[in-house]
Amino acid sequence: MAKVHDPNFVALVEQARNKILECSAEDLISMLADDEDIFIIDVREADEFARGYLQGAVNLSKGIIERDIAKQGLDQEHRIVLYCGGGYRSALAADNLRMMGWSNVYSLWGGWRAILASDLVTSIPE
Repeated sequence: MAKVHDPNFVALVEQARNKILECSAEDLISMLADDEDIFIIDVREADEFARGYLQGAVNLSKGIIERDIAKQGLDQEHRIVLYCGGGYRSALAADNLRMMGWSNVYSLWGGWRAILASDLVTSIPE
């Protein structure tokens, strides 16, 4: 069952989505197969990440990504894909990174649910 979000939150996310780059799970599969470096960030909370994540992803939750992104040692043109549970938090995080000068940041629309429905390899602790 899909989550029902507050209309004001949805409006904020839609504003962000109009300003950022987005990708689908299929797009991410293609990105992972091409020759360009990619850095994947899971912006969910630590407890969500602990229940399962995209193999190779780093967890920088929505609450700290803006503070800690520079610690990753990436230049501001590095290709980055953010994901969350469904694409809402990652859209907001991508918009914030865009405003901070990061120019090649994608938000995965559909988030973790899209990852689970795709052919992407996930790590789910037992």
